[in-house]
Amino acid sequence: MSPLLSAERRSLDASMERAGFYPTLLADVVHDALDGREPLSHIIHLETHFERTEVHRHITVLVLTDDMLVITHVDDQQLDEEGEQMMAQVSTESVPVSQIRSVVLGYMYSQPQNYKPSDQARELTLAIAWSGGQRLDMGPAGCADPQCEADHGYTGTIAQEDIVLRVSAEADGIQAVQNAKAFARALRKVNTDTVNMRAFDAAADRQRMPGIGSRFNRGHHQR
Repeated sequence: MSPLLSAERRSLDASMERAGFYPTLLADVVHDALDGREPLSHIIHLETHFERTEVHRHITVLVLTDDMLVITHVDDQQLDEEGEQMMAQVSTESVPVSQIRSVVLGYMYSQPQNYKPSDQARELTLAIAWSGGQRLDMGPAGCADPQCEADHGYTGTIAQEDIVLRVSAEADGIQAVQNAKAFARALRKVNTDTVNMRAFDAAADRQRMPGIGSRFNRGHHQR
């Protein structure tokens, strides 16, 4: 590995190698999607699903740069019963950081009555929204009377999300939870800095052209 690579680039490559999910293919796809951009932070989430006699794996790689969030998904599929013929399906998406609308973190702590500041969250859910995609969760509505049998219709919640990652200490390790928290913190900072810079530029543009509107306004009032 070249010594000229940044620490975060080396960390990203090491994380993909450690995940062990077609690491050479994954690295080529991720770096191609980065298109020369320097990574600032990353998170890698590997999931395994069992369906009858088949095992399906899925990996999600989120890489943050100073202006883009690059998302890579890779799924594998077994084409024969022996598992000798495999197929990998890859998708990438590049989202400008300025388009990200929300970054939502959900935490789960065990034994909250004994919570201490040094306690680590046992589970973290990271939801990122940028395109306006929404999830609707519906369920039967109720009332405060436990004996009531009336039909109260349905109630639900609408959550904005384009991608959701759930990381748990039991399944992924406590370090993975901390890494997810650090990634969310870096994403919030870059997103906030981008929004603030756009607001600053807009204000500067208005200050550079004060005379145009005032001349037209003056002429209008004199008539």
